[in-house]
Parts: sequence; structure tokens; C-alpha cells
Amino acid sequence: MNARKPFRMTRLHLAAHLAALVPLAWLAVDALTGSLTANPIQAATQRAGLYALSLLTASLACTPIHIVTHYGPILKLRKPLGLYAFMYAALHVFIVVGVDYAFVWEFLLEDLGEKRYIFAGLGAFIILSALAATSFKKIKRRMGKRWKQLHKLVYLAAGLVVLHFTWVVKGSVERLAGDILQPVLFGTGLAVLLAMRVPRIKNAIRQRLPVPRWAPPGQRAAQLKNRGGPAGSLPPDL
Repeated sequence: MNARKPFRMTRLHLAAHLAALVPLAWLAVDALTGSLTANPIQAATQRAGLYALSLLTASLACTPIHIVTHYGPILKLRKPLGLYAFMYAALHVFIVVGVDYAFVWEFLLEDLGEKRYIFAGLGAFIILSALAATSFKKIKRRMGKRWKQLHKLVYLAAGLVVLHFTWVVKGSVERLAGDILQPVLFGTGLAVLLAMRVPRIKNAIRQRLPVPRWAPPGQRAAQLKNRGGPAGSLPPDL
């Protein structure tokens, strides 16, 4: 039986955890001191939702960053950042359902027909809940190949969040109307991150970039071979 490797908190992990938790502390302080604008419920809802989308985007950016930099430790941030995104999404839902609607389901169901953004947000939250629930190693092993198939839905969840965001701010991307700057920026960023995972694009990016010194030797040799150069002729390091 193999002994478990002790978890080692690196500076990168510490920075990621602090970056994810500081907004929560900031939101709590503002709530306790009455600094959440004239409409505190709306402000708290919007901030929790924005934090969730930001962290979800950061989680999805880890793999593209690795594609460009070959920096392996960045991949270990995907899970914690994704779970923090779910935490803020759950907080967002709780503020809406528990604080704004006070768990009065009749009012919420009435608004479902009038506020289409609720459907987009609910769909995203269901997907994120499934991903968070299956993020444990034991469940991952049991699911096998199905785990990867399920977790590919993260981009659908991100798209639904952007759509939810767009409709909440009463914007229209087609007519370029409303306060759509942030949703468009997030949507464009997510599209770029998704495109970078396409094998042809990923390989093209790696073909054109120098191999950094921290890349594994086997990976460096393979990339040099793909470029048509001898294994011993290393390109300039980043």
C-alpha cells in the first residue's frame, strides 16, 4: 500500500487561496458595516456572482497558461479555484433564495416565467454543483472515463453564467445595448481559453514558443523533435 504524499503548501497555493478568500472577507466586512450601497441585497448578490465568474475563469485559465508556459504547478490550482468558484456561486444563490426571496418559493416560481436569467443561472449552478460533488479522488476513480466527460461541462456552465450575467444587466449582445462590457469581456476571454485547448491550436502555440527551462526534459525533447530540430539544440529559455 502506497503511503500518501504529505500536502505541501507552496507560495503559489497560498497566493491563490488568499486571492480567493479576500473578496469574501471584504464582502463580509461591507455587510457588517452597512457599506453595501443603498441596495445591500442586490450589491451582495452581484458581487458574489462576479467573484464566482472570476474564479471560474481563473480555474479555466490554468490549462492554457500551462500550454504557453509549461509550468506544471499551475495545473494544481484548477481544483481549488473551481471549488472557490462554486462556493461563491452557492453564496450567490443563497442570497437570492434565502435573503431576497426569504425562501418563499411561490414568489420565486412566479418570477421564473418573467426573469429568463434565472434559468441560465440555475442551469450553471446545477452543473457546478455536480462538478464540485465529483471533485473528490475516490469519486473520480469510480467514475473513470465518465469523470472527464462530466467535467467538460464546465465550459457550458461558464457560458451559462455569462448569459445569466448579460440578461441580469439587461443587455443585448446582438444590439450592443445595455451594460454588456463585462459580460462581453468574460465571454471573449472564455472563448479564447476554450480555443487554446483545441489540439491543433494548442500544438500551433507550442510550436511557435520557446521551451522554458522548467519544462520536463522529455517534453522539451519531444517538442524540439516536432519542430524538426535535433534534441540537443535547445531554444532560448523563457
